Amino acid sequence: MISRASTRGRSGALLAAPVVLVLALSPFLGAQQTDRAKRLGQRMMCVCGCNQILTACNHVGCTYSHGMLKELDDRIARGDSDEVILQSFVQEYGPTVVVDPPKTGFTGLVWLVPIVAPLLALYLVWELVRRWRQRATPAPAAEPSLPRELLDRARREAGPQTDE
Repeated sequence: MISRASTRGRSGALLAAPVVLVLALSPFLGAQQTDRAKRLGQRMMCVCGCNQILTACNHVGCTYSHGMLKELDDRIARGDSDEVILQSFVQEYGPTVVVDPPKTGFTGLVWLVPIVAPLLALYLVWELVRRWRQRATPAPAAEPSLPRELLDRARREAGPQTDE
């Protein structure tokens, strides 16, 4: 004879089995979504002022990162593309939310100036030094222009040892 206690234990185990199975499989069901959220979160900055990547913000009491991550998860769950999600965050929080802003317009100039300015300065210094060196080089010595009678007198006094 089967006791009531043993049937309750079996029926409880049978009811708990699907719950345990869903909990065990839940990381695998949402793994692709969380990987995508992590990848997108690494392309954004937290706007709390900590200057850290969104997924790595460890600022104590940060009121932005949790909301931003929730919003990111919601948009991924809706099925928005990566670019649409990034653009919506840019519209909401400004261009500083993106780790690598687009290199067009003024932003492109900001990326270009730190490269071009030192090269231009180096060229200008090189050109300045080159011109200073040319100016400092003495001109070739020209023959002194003495009057003819002084040259003749010097030759006569020097005697026959000198040749013309």
